[in-house]
Amino acid sequence: MCQDPRQPVSQPQEPVGVAGALAMLDRALQALTAADAASLPAVVQADALRALEQAEARHTAARAQILAAFTAQDRYEDDGQGSARTWLRWQTRITKGAAAAATAWARRLAAHPIIAQALAAAEISASWAREFCAWSDRLPTDKRDDADAILVAAARGGADLADLAGLAEEMYQRSRQDSAEPGDGFDGRAVWLDITLGGAGRLNGDLTSGCAAALSAVLDSLGKKAGHEDDRTAAQRRHDALEEACRRLIASGMLPGRAGQPAHAQVHITLAQLRGMPGASDAEAAWRSAAAAEHGWLTGPDADATACDATLAPVVTGQVDPAALDRLVHMFLTSHGLTASQDPAGSDSPAGSDSPAGTPLSPQTLSRLRGSLLAMAADVLSGPGGLAAWLRHTQLAGTPAAALSLPLSIPLPLDTGRAEPAIPAHLRRAVTTRHRRCAFPGCHQPARRCHIHHLIPRSKGGLTALHNLLPVCEFHHLIAIHRWGWTLTLHPDGTTTATSPHGHTLHSHSPPATAA
Repeated sequence: MCQDPRQPVSQPQEPVGVAGALAMLDRALQALTAADAASLPAVVQADALRALEQAEARHTAARAQILAAFTAQDRYEDDGQGSARTWLRWQTRITKGAAAAATAWARRLAAHPIIAQALAAAEISASWAREFCAWSDRLPTDKRDDADAILVAAARGGADLADLAGLAEEMYQRSRQDSAEPGDGFDGRAVWLDITLGGAGRLNGDLTSGCAAALSAVLDSLGKKAGHEDDRTAAQRRHDALEEACRRLIASGMLPGRAGQPAHAQVHITLAQLRGMPGASDAEAAWRSAAAAEHGWLTGPDADATACDATLAPVVTGQVDPAALDRLVHMFLTSHGLTASQDPAGSDSPAGSDSPAGTPLSPQTLSRLRGSLLAMAADVLSGPGGLAAWLRHTQLAGTPAAALSLPLSIPLPLDTGRAEPAIPAHLRRAVTTRHRRCAFPGCHQPARRCHIHHLIPRSKGGLTALHNLLPVCEFHHLIAIHRWGWTLTLHPDGTTTATSPHGHTLHSHSPPATAA
């Protein structure tokens, strides 16, 4: 029973710490829900309703404050989640809309500290606070705190919501008069994207307040640190966030003319690798890495992440071996009774002319000879019946994805093969039917929005088969698995286990077919 507030009561003890306060709150709510509300006098019912509304205001302020700190410290990453919103849905079992509302309150009150203080003091209700924030958000940033203070003071003085709405509208109109700018409505907005050498770009522009707010929200959401090991600067994270936002938009299929087509990747394989030659020197490997960066090629985890759900087209490349070319030239000269000239001013007779045996060739002629022999060698290697194609078919038959485990070479294409399909349509349907949501424990992203992840990477011989495939959302696929190093395990009953590099494990609690 809820005690009549008109009867004398003993003062409750102050709670000890947050845990004590939460325990006391839980006991108080239990007592209220257990009360026989119908038997309470009208005055007690009215007092309870007023007190509960005040409690909701304080609850909103307290939750926003704690959630803001939880989000700022990336505490949701401890459970393998990519945002506080997804963590709330999983850990507190609330809907997507409720989680969005909770995180929105955290952002809203952080931007309106005067409103937050009024809520914590139960001077205004949560619903009024939402209206106040929406009204003052229409004003220039430097005028919002003053507007919040005026609205809270008026509410404290007894003004009703209609009067407060009129006051807010008057402040808005005055701010427009103070900052009115003539024009057709499109002034002050422009974006320039200049493509520079090597395909890099430089972005510059003037954004409207709405565009700036939208872009800021995107960069804040996607540009946060990806873990303690993330040592990117804030500017670098914003760059990567902008790229990620564009990738997500492209992948969504909402751009005209794209219709959600999957990514295509070219697998570069050196001829030396196909022939089983020893690995290149450290300097050559470093040079290849620089070439890969210049041409946008992917290696390591990035290549594994892309290859999970991309169409692969094998491309065999090679590089010129100067020593081998010198031996080839020497064999040609010897077989024709010719020698290289030691005199730079020697004759300039072309190769194949009627020069007498033993006649030295000039450096210019020798250079043309080297080019001709190199071209003929390339003809032998390339083409449908060339050595590169033959080796690709014989060495990579049935396992084109194995080429991803090989380092890249310079862009001297000798042969290219038929593009291997990403995930066949029938397998994609089977995977998304078996798991209707992201297979990472606790994630609720629909399977239709997920990547198809290879449990054993294609670069390590992983098969594109049902037992090796799971739908994983973009965050858990690209960040949690391929950047942070989490691994997924699929169990016979369809449940999954996610394991962090430090051994922390998360388990899905039911087979996917019966998951809520």
